[in-house]
Amino acid sequence: MPPELEALLILTRQQFPALKEAACEVEPILKGGSDRHFYRFTWAADAHPPMVLMVYTMARRDNPKFVPCTHRLAALGVNVPTIYAFCEQRLCVWLQDLGRDDLHASRAEDWAIRRPLYEATLREAAKIHSVNVGSLTSDEIAAMEPEFNEGMYEWEQNYFIEYFVRGHLRRNIDDQTAARSALAQLRQRLAKLPRCLVHRDFQSQNVIMRDGAAWLVDYQGLRPGLAEYDLASLLFDPYVTLSRSERHDLLSYYANLRGLNLPELREVFYLCAAQRLMQALGAYANLSHNLGKTYFEQHIPAGVLNLSIVCEEAPELAPLLTLFI
Repeated sequence: MPPELEALLILTRQQFPALKEAACEVEPILKGGSDRHFYRFTWAADAHPPMVLMVYTMARRDNPKFVPCTHRLAALGVNVPTIYAFCEQRLCVWLQDLGRDDLHASRAEDWAIRRPLYEATLREAAKIHSVNVGSLTSDEIAAMEPEFNEGMYEWEQNYFIEYFVRGHLRRNIDDQTAARSALAQLRQRLAKLPRCLVHRDFQSQNVIMRDGAAWLVDYQGLRPGLAEYDLASLLFDPYVTLSRSERHDLLSYYANLRGLNLPELREVFYLCAAQRLMQALGAYANLSHNLGKTYFEQHIPAGVLNLSIVCEEAPELAPLLTLFI
């Protein structure tokens, strides 16, 4: 066993003295763009169920919020991993191992197989979105990541312009007054809508499937925002291909689940999809060009295609096409 893994196993045995003599296999989990590191511990016989060790840093302000967010979501009845142990001093969290089968893994299956998986995922989202921000105290809101407001939406838009439009496409957009006006109107309109709790990174690789049920991970960005932002993250996920009719089916399912007006939901959904996809494209460009994670560049074409579709669905977003087409 490599020295790094051996050291983590020793640390874990110290945290769980009953496992001191139990044989164990330790395996790094290699995926995602996070600065956190994950390791799977598989114990011999019935010594302990498999667990995942998350080792995080303080480089991102949302990293230490994973544990309190886990407790908050569990209290809402959301399927999240059990925390077996937490060492704040060492920045380590030992978690229930939910398995290897994320929603993304089903991307090539027939829709008849995928649809119930997405519906199960939306049922978990609805539990989060049922929390109106008005029901939260100021201390509860302050303990989360900053809410989605006009400033946050503007930050995402500028992130897209800096890293994707200027950095990746090498375009000067100083004369794009119509596009900039559309961006301003988009963020102002979204900022006026009532907020609920949102996952913030609600995409297929952050949903683990177990026996037909959806379990959520990577939710430390929990904050006040718009449910449609989460829906857009899932249904316009550049990692997965969904048809227009499939997205319509799932939006209809969600609207029925929560008793919402479907046309109104769809209208805000497309606005949020533009916002989310711009953020994602900015992230892909930044990760691939500046942070050495070049494999994210492969998702840019799908992100561009999705953003094009969104801008065609919502006429007020059409000026944005000039930024990237």
